[in-house]
Amino acid sequence: MGRQLFGVGLLLLLGCEQGMTGVSDLDPPTGFRYQLEPSGTPGRPAGVILRWDANDNPVIDAWNVYGRSDGGTWYLRGTTTSPSFHDRGQPEAEYRVAALTAGGIEGPPSAVLTIDERLALARPAALTSVSLDGAVVLIWSDESYRSDPDGFWHYRVYSAGYDRGTNRCDAGWVLEGTTVAAEFRVGALVNGLPRCFAISGIAVEGYESLWSPLRTDTPRPEARNVALTARQVTDATAGFRFWRDLDGDGAVQRAETGRVGAGSAPDVDFSIERDAGGRIFLNPIRAGTTVIAFGTGPIGDLTEIDQAPAAGYARTAIEARPGWGYVFQTGTGAAARFGSLRVSHVGRDLLIFDWAYQTDPTNPELVLGR
Repeated sequence: MGRQLFGVGLLLLLGCEQGMTGVSDLDPPTGFRYQLEPSGTPGRPAGVILRWDANDNPVIDAWNVYGRSDGGTWYLRGTTTSPSFHDRGQPEAEYRVAALTAGGIEGPPSAVLTIDERLALARPAALTSVSLDGAVVLIWSDESYRSDPDGFWHYRVYSAGYDRGTNRCDAGWVLEGTTVAAEFRVGALVNGLPRCFAISGIAVEGYESLWSPLRTDTPRPEARNVALTARQVTDATAGFRFWRDLDGDGAVQRAETGRVGAGSAPDVDFSIERDAGGRIFLNPIRAGTTVIAFGTGPIGDLTEIDQAPAAGYARTAIEARPGWGYVFQTGTGAAARFGSLRVSHVGRDLLIFDWAYQTDPTNPELVLGR
């Protein structure tokens, strides 16, 4: 009799414990949501972060996360003690999550969460660039934001090396950074080394759009407000050389840029000359240096000189006019390089200008990439 009473008591105790921690005490998780991790390849995320609302039910010890593809069988992706889960690699098509007690009892599952690739944004349709000294500014059209302002998160900026000989971008694309604006300054670049650039738009769920058109650009040295005197006034500060290779190997790493010298020196690219009427001229000096005016009137800034003209250069002196731009070709053939100049002030004895020089041989990119 005593044994029977003990057995009944034990069953009642177990029944009470199960009632306290059974399935009926566990609600389906709510607020189930996701965010993809962009990988740089549209349609191929690096992973997905799943999140759901925290539940203060003291019987919950953990959560089981399940996934499936194509409406197939659910299988366990993992167990977590926090209301979030990081699933690396290509995400499943669908997910659901269920609470778990310390005794191993699993509650009802959440609503099914579908990874919907149709939420990807429109890609940027156009990409332009401005070359700077050791940097490139990228500017693109804002389709990713305009296509879905509420669903837009940010842009990702990529770059890779570029081989001008084969007209190919290298395979080693890297992430330069992210921005919410349709522009980005890529810094810490090596002058004279061409690079490829691309932009993608990221939705709030992490979907990555197709890439923008590729853009190539080459940073180059520049300087502002350089002053030279007319040779007839002060010869020592009448000459200018854009670039000089210090060790003769053609590399850009050991080179001198923007050197002011004597106008009578045979190794300056050009000198400043004043004629009898007081006009100031840019006079090519060094062998192989030629010059051409850029356009037919003043320009607003040095950056408006985008590509070096393909022809029309001459060895004859050309009058320096305030606001006008000029392009120099130094050297010929495979050694040809291009420099740009914008005159900001022309005085009786003094000339002030901004300049840029493309150290990459035969590369006509002075500001805007091709």
